[in-house]
Amino acid sequence: MNEAIRPGPETPPQANSRSPELSVVVPTFNERDNVTVLYRRLEASLAGIAWEVVFVDDNSPDGTWDVVRALAQRDSRVRCVRRIGRRGLSGACIEGILASSSPYAAVIDADLQHDETQLPKMLSLLASGQADLVVGSRYIEGYKSEGFNKQRAGASALATEVAKKMLRVEIADPMSGFFMVRRDRFEELAPKLSVHGFKILLDLVATAHGSLRAVEIPYTFGERQHGESKLDSMVALDFIGLVLAKLSNDIVSLRFILFAMVGGIGLVVHLTTLFIGLELIKVPFAEAQAAGAIVAMTSNFILNNFLTYRDQRLKGFALLSGLIMFYVVCSVGLLANVGVAFSVYDQEPIWWLAGAAGALMGVVWNYAMSGLFVWRKK
Repeated sequence: MNEAIRPGPETPPQANSRSPELSVVVPTFNERDNVTVLYRRLEASLAGIAWEVVFVDDNSPDGTWDVVRALAQRDSRVRCVRRIGRRGLSGACIEGILASSSPYAAVIDADLQHDETQLPKMLSLLASGQADLVVGSRYIEGYKSEGFNKQRAGASALATEVAKKMLRVEIADPMSGFFMVRRDRFEELAPKLSVHGFKILLDLVATAHGSLRAVEIPYTFGERQHGESKLDSMVALDFIGLVLAKLSNDIVSLRFILFAMVGGIGLVVHLTTLFIGLELIKVPFAEAQAAGAIVAMTSNFILNNFLTYRDQRLKGFALLSGLIMFYVVCSVGLLANVGVAFSVYDQEPIWWLAGAAGALMGVVWNYAMSGLFVWRKK
């Protein structure tokens, strides 16, 4: 029997007279076949506890939100937040927790790999006052894995060590996606959290600067039952951007850092194209330079669309019009770059200082204008 089948109309709605003590927040994107299974597992694991589950769906093309809505019609403990024009796990978690109505909130993936049977234990630790944050950890004794491949495990371990050393995070598994937190403590920190990226727990712990009393418990990491993992090659850049943003004490936003990192990649692309044009194809410098600029701007646009502005990703005709506008923005940014560089050099003839000032002006201009004209919020 397919557990993801929409509940039938003959099932009477369930009344929930008790105010929920626990809100389980589940960010979803194309998890249609998993949400009903997860709901039934939560129902079994949280028997005797007043709970609610808030599915935050990023307008899944597979209609995940429709399945959740059908569950909500049957059981008032189920809620659906359907986000239009916004994407990203961290933002979904933040919106879900802030939309919850319980003193404690848990975050769990919809892919059925996290162990929902640990939720009562996590709740007990918070409710008894032993902790402000309870983390399902992969790096303490008792953890078992059924679905974590070696490549992903190695990448996660490396990222964990980088985060712990650079951000002075003390918990063993700041990269975990399975945790429970006191909602009042979360609300204190929420204004400083980034809505972009995937690592909401790392952001939360780094922002708290050690003020959250944390307890870690082991769990069994299961195998994904349906759908595909949302992790891709862009997550590495996203992670580096988050670390740099936290190192700057959030003075520089994660989105700006990602934009600047893409710009750095664009510089490499430009120089590579210039070299190919001059040394291999043997075209004049002006033509090679123009080709390098166009290729670099195009690669920057593609990377920014898939990484920096993934929550506002352009598609279809908007992709083409956005690319043309990005060319215009970057062309003006180049003039601003050169103008500032010349101005600084006239006052202080130090070439690297003038170049850095011009480059900074260019990236700030391109970032500000791209947000206004290319990836503007509708």
